[in-house]
Amino acid sequence: MNNLIAVDFDTQMVSARELHESLKIKSNFTTWFKRMCEYGFTEGIDFNPLTNEQVQKEGIDFFPKMEKTSETGGRPQTDYNISVDMAKQICMIQRTPEGKAVRQYLIDLEKTWNTPEQVMARALRMADMTINKLKEHNTQLLEDNQMMKPKAVFADAVSTSDTCILIGELAKIIKQNGIDIGQNRLFTWMRNKGYLISRKGTDYNMPTQRAIEMKLFKIKETVIAHSDGSTRISKTVKVTGKGQQYFINKFLCTQECRQSAEA
Repeated sequence: MNNLIAVDFDTQMVSARELHESLKIKSNFTTWFKRMCEYGFTEGIDFNPLTNEQVQKEGIDFFPKMEKTSETGGRPQTDYNISVDMAKQICMIQRTPEGKAVRQYLIDLEKTWNTPEQVMARALRMADMTINKLKEHNTQLLEDNQMMKPKAVFADAVSTSDTCILIGELAKIIKQNGIDIGQNRLFTWMRNKGYLISRKGTDYNMPTQRAIEMKLFKIKETVIAHSDGSTRISKTVKVTGKGQQYFINKFLCTQECRQSAEA
């Protein structure tokens, strides 16, 4: 079968300019195409305008016979993607041997395209493309999972742990995760953010009511006996497992957001 005109059956489109050349139309392309559109064809349904740059597919000309310059100079030509059905109707309108030959060529191509073998081949190609995309997606998910796994294991461990730690120990853990902070700065941050009481007095650096309700802290009370027989109660603030996870995530999220903004 002679290749009379390039056809993209994936989109069911052909080049109007190449059809014009194949039909050996004597009038110029612009005049001819405008006249063809008067037969009731609709833009957006039967045809779409495009320039040469839009006909490139992965660096290969889909319409190899198309000239790179217009009929009047060096500017890109205007072309149209037209449906195969529109192309067949235009061939009938011409009532010429060329029109009959091109129309029959398009009909024969459609028959070949719609054979069970070709339908199966297209289905297999589409399946391969889908599988490859899923493989790429799964590879990315595995990489992300490996990156997040240590953090997730640690987060799960501390969130379910009954072990409470001092705020100073929490500062060391946060620092090990790449955040430059020490005990004093962490105390200041917690006071500024409303997790610890900043008001001077007996409850200074104690958890706020909100932090207690969030179960971020526990207060350990220790009775201290003096030699004179008197006693006093010492209060120590400790961070719960849930609190450890909460504050570490806070600082890591802040760091990641900052790095994204700087990228």
